[in-house]
Amino acid sequence: MINMQPALAQRLDEAISADLAAVAGTRREIHLPRIPGKAHAVIGMRRAGKTTLLWQCLRDRLDQGRPRESLVLLGLEDDRLAGLDVAHLDWLLEEYFRRFPALRHSERVTLCLDEVQTVPGWERFARRVVDSELVDLFLSGSSARLLSREVATAFRGRVLEVLVHPFSFREALRHADKEPAAPWERLPPAERSALDHELRRYLELGGFAEAQGLDARDRGALFRSYVDATVLRDVIERHAVSNPVALRWMQRQLLSTPAGAFSVQKLFGVMRSQGIAVGKDTLHEYLSHLEDSFLIRTVSLHTASERRRMVNPRKVYPVDPGLIGVYARTGPQTGHALETAVLLELERRGYEVGYLKTGEDWEVDFFASGPGRETLLIQVTADARNPETLEREVRPLVSALEAHAGAPALLVTLDSSPPPAGLPAQVQWWPAARWLLEEM
Repeated sequence: MINMQPALAQRLDEAISADLAAVAGTRREIHLPRIPGKAHAVIGMRRAGKTTLLWQCLRDRLDQGRPRESLVLLGLEDDRLAGLDVAHLDWLLEEYFRRFPALRHSERVTLCLDEVQTVPGWERFARRVVDSELVDLFLSGSSARLLSREVATAFRGRVLEVLVHPFSFREALRHADKEPAAPWERLPPAERSALDHELRRYLELGGFAEAQGLDARDRGALFRSYVDATVLRDVIERHAVSNPVALRWMQRQLLSTPAGAFSVQKLFGVMRSQGIAVGKDTLHEYLSHLEDSFLIRTVSLHTASERRRMVNPRKVYPVDPGLIGVYARTGPQTGHALETAVLLELERRGYEVGYLKTGEDWEVDFFASGPGRETLLIQVTADARNPETLEREVRPLVSALEAHAGAPALLVTLDSSPPPAGLPAQVQWWPAARWLLEEM
């Protein structure tokens, strides 16, 4: 075993001496399940705010009276810890309790392991800690593999997901000190107009904290660095990708067509015509890896038929609307950015999301459902002022209600005034700024 003890001891010193009272950062609206005996897997794309959330969690517990030495956050993606394995984690835990023996089995300790997926065999260590120690365990990483089938089997239902996306619209307003002090319906017209303006800005800038306030050139460079780091470290290196040219080609294709339908079969044909040799099974794997890294989100057809779901294309979205302006091949993509923002907000609210095809083969953008959640039919458009556009957006909702009677049918528009042509009685109109700010 590589002698990691000096480096680990130094990291433990740093973790215990960090000034939690100085922890800052915009307060996130992320639900932390409060179920005893469960570990929390905090997952999301790089730079989305996972580590900040963990520091804020420790600060909250300090404010609640927990002893400072019982609150520990260790970052494991550190060049000083290259070669770390599960035996080193065992030593680290024993070293911690050697320093603070009074805490063992008498005071609940909060232990956060950041980027834990870099340590081979971490699942065994985490399971033992949950089973045998009085520890609230938080595991964070930029990979959905933290909750893969193998990990779920190892933990036997003892780990809960905490999904962290970049800032929501409300969080971005809070970050800029512009969060409204009252619900939408109580705001004066001037404040509503200001929020409409801020929403358009949010759709351009996105929700990554570092991007707020940057000009277009610097923001583009920042986003490209995020994407490059994610693809290199969370896909190519982690999965030993043997055809990085094909992977990069797929990544650019997905990010350049936001909210578009995606078929591996079609992409395979296009890449073959470009002289890029890659198998269809490999492309399926790469798509899964890109989604596991949280660079993209995919939405499948909502249907009771598994065969229909598999043969129909998936719709692909970036993890943040700000990425769209960097990679889109055509002009402004405001409508697709708004659709992306709505999808991500549905995920934040705990919905399972698909898209819907009606009997006439019309498409509803989102069919959202979940335990304890009202099923929603949602259509998103940037401009409902044109009568033809309005009809095209509304008729799938009306048709879908034949099979999903009673489900709220929502038309979410960027316009802050209702469609001039009016809507059928069973369709609810929501200005996007209001819908994104609702607490649902």
